[in-house]
Amino acid sequence: MYNQPMLRDDALKGKTIVVTGGGTGLGKAMGTYFLKLGANLVITSRKADVLQKTAEELEKETGGKVLAVTCDVRDYEQVEHVLAETLKTFGRVDSLLNNAAGNFISPTERLSANAFSTVIDIVLKGSVNCTLAFGKHWIKEKQAASILNIVTTYAFTGSAFVVPSACAKGGVLAMTRSLAVEWGKYGIRTNAIAPGPFPTKGAWERLLPGDLAEKFDFKNRVPLKRVGEHQELANLAAFLVSDFSGYINGEVISIDGGEWLQGAGQFNGLEAIPTEMWDAFEQMTRSAKGS
Repeated sequence: MYNQPMLRDDALKGKTIVVTGGGTGLGKAMGTYFLKLGANLVITSRKADVLQKTAEELEKETGGKVLAVTCDVRDYEQVEHVLAETLKTFGRVDSLLNNAAGNFISPTERLSANAFSTVIDIVLKGSVNCTLAFGKHWIKEKQAASILNIVTTYAFTGSAFVVPSACAKGGVLAMTRSLAVEWGKYGIRTNAIAPGPFPTKGAWERLLPGDLAEKFDFKNRVPLKRVGEHQELANLAAFLVSDFSGYINGEVISIDGGEWLQGAGQFNGLEAIPTEMWDAFEQMTRSAKGS
């Protein structure tokens, strides 16, 4: 059942939701479900052809209305253009999903300062740009709304080999919690989701080229011994932008099958010990007690 739609069909009826990085991957999956629940959808990315193709595909699949607006979230004026086009088309906007991201897997000493800045600019500054533009609009209009940020579990643990992303996502998480307090009085809720492994063809091929993805099998790092399905993430995102989560504010929800906890426990790696070896350990322990 975990890969089935969760909310009732009209749960987002009448709402307009903007999804950055909405043309592909997880952004597309979440946007598709928003449409199926009755929302109007605005998707943005830098690639106009991909956006337009996705918009047509989603409208055909769901019967909903999709506005595609090209936008580089690093440019505040382009973000303001997205807001203006959204208001012109739908009259209002209810939720912002900061999903646009960029990442490199690399030893940090191999990265140029420019490579580091690129990730920071897209992930952190891009999320800030969108949050500021939309937040100022909602505050001015005295309109309740919600912001949902896609972070990652290593936003709070850190991670080697993705230091720019960890820094940027950590900043987005801090912004999430800070604005939940500061903007709560305006009726603006701010939450985050920290997904674990949810494979998407494009992103994973870029991050782990060749046979690396097969060798670095994420299922082995997850206590549930599987990766996530896109509908599971879409269910959680839809709940958090819906009115059903009206008292949830400032939370980051991990959806990773327990992956980060498995990596955190000092002795969690002992899972690899076979049963017969545990039997031998038990006998050794009893012998030691008896001596």
